[in-house]
Amino acid sequence: MSGLRGREGWAKYRDGMEQRITLITLGVSDLARSKAFYEALGWRGQEVEDTVFFQAGGLGLVLWSHAKLAEDCGLEPGPRAAGFGGIALAHNVRSDEEADALLSVVEQAGGTITKPAAVNAIGFYSGAFVDPDGHAWEVAHNPGFPLAADGSVTIPDFGAP
Repeated sequence: MSGLRGREGWAKYRDGMEQRITLITLGVSDLARSKAFYEALGWRGQEVEDTVFFQAGGLGLVLWSHAKLAEDCGLEPGPRAAGFGGIALAHNVRSDEEADALLSVVEQAGGTITKPAAVNAIGFYSGAFVDPDGHAWEVAHNPGFPLAADGSVTIPDFGAP
């Protein structure tokens, strides 16, 4: 907070928070198992002080102890809830075939396919899985959300004709 003590520091937040996410941290029960799962998907991370950091496009995906993450957020860790936790991460791909191939790799790596890929109610191709700790992921080919060469997505202007 010391960097925000002057008028200049607070002024940048007068109108709110910048619209971006820098890190997503997943609370895990077994760091080695979770790291092995994501590495089996082809991700490469760095383990530092019982935490694994993956560069994921323009943000970082972090694996950390569920209990330590809860404590760091000022929350009681409590038991892991069974079922859907209210958040899903998404990985968009460039074709239906790529979605099928990725879901196959996920299954071989130890993930659980919760929804086989198919054309969904909105009209694009998607499937879903959970990682070993039950974190939900969608894998989707949605031509309406074009991917750049680096894999970044641009949210379309839904108000455009």
